[in-house]
Amino acid sequence: MDILIIMVVGMLAGRFAVPERFRPYNGKLQTVCTCLLIGSMGASIGSGEGFLASVAAWGGKSLVFCLIPTACSVVLVYLLTARLLDAPAPGSISSASASAGGAVAPAADPAASAADRAGGKSKLRLPIDGMAVAALIMLALGIALGVAAPASALVRVLGDASEPVLWVLMALVGIGVGMHRGLVASIREHHLKMLVIPAGVVIGSLVGGALAALPLGFTVQEGMAAASGLGWYSLAGVTIENAAGAELGGIAFLANLMRELLSFFCIPWIARHLNGYACIAAGAATSEDTTLPMMIRYTDERCVVYSLINGVICSACVPVLIALCLG
Repeated sequence: MDILIIMVVGMLAGRFAVPERFRPYNGKLQTVCTCLLIGSMGASIGSGEGFLASVAAWGGKSLVFCLIPTACSVVLVYLLTARLLDAPAPGSISSASASAGGAVAPAADPAASAADRAGGKSKLRLPIDGMAVAALIMLALGIALGVAAPASALVRVLGDASEPVLWVLMALVGIGVGMHRGLVASIREHHLKMLVIPAGVVIGSLVGGALAALPLGFTVQEGMAAASGLGWYSLAGVTIENAAGAELGGIAFLANLMRELLSFFCIPWIARHLNGYACIAAGAATSEDTTLPMMIRYTDERCVVYSLINGVICSACVPVLIALCLG
């Protein structure tokens, strides 16, 4: 709720108070906050008790429970939104966002992009650009710091700073959204149709969890429970461990942690080759907070708002889904 309030205040400021010349600085500040937030998350993960031992014991099974549910939800959301929502052309958003220096930007004209390519003006784009590389470096540094010195003052400072940095980032996101004048009319146009995104995320994840369980020797219910975390690894790990034992709880923790980390680095590819709505499915419940910076970087204002709504709905579903699967 605090994130929603801060973002709404930022939207009002962007709509009525912030001058247009602030837009490029807003994008740069978002990039700085994103890197700080990812580094803080890495330090918190690495400093967790038994993190390396858990990865060694259950890493392979956790990876399967990460990849298959994530892929199923991304594909399902892509298919649903391509039919039911006005999804932008693949690559049009990510190119516009990158050229805006990290600020959220409207989708580029696909026809113009095609003309540029035909005229030889397009540049070779790497699968992961500078922002994703910076995120990977900050994450690796944070995890290394957490593992090497879990009780250090720097790790504590990074952990304490994560929430204020997230608040600043959400305010900046709100300002960027508020400066986009046609957003409210666009959302009003789709109204209840936006709920197909969280529905696709939940259904795709459950189906993927059931499919992943079969080759690993788990029951369908256990597989669906592991995938029901939707990226919320802390809640999923503890809840499933209490209900179904340490092994499934540890696997659920790592699988959902991997889903959160994986989404940081697959969102650029998804935005370029599928659509912005499918990016939301990768982050699932984390699309309202930790993976939102990547949505800001690679999608447009409408996708950012849908991402926030999806994260709220998916987060509310997690404890209910786990209870239903293991009940």
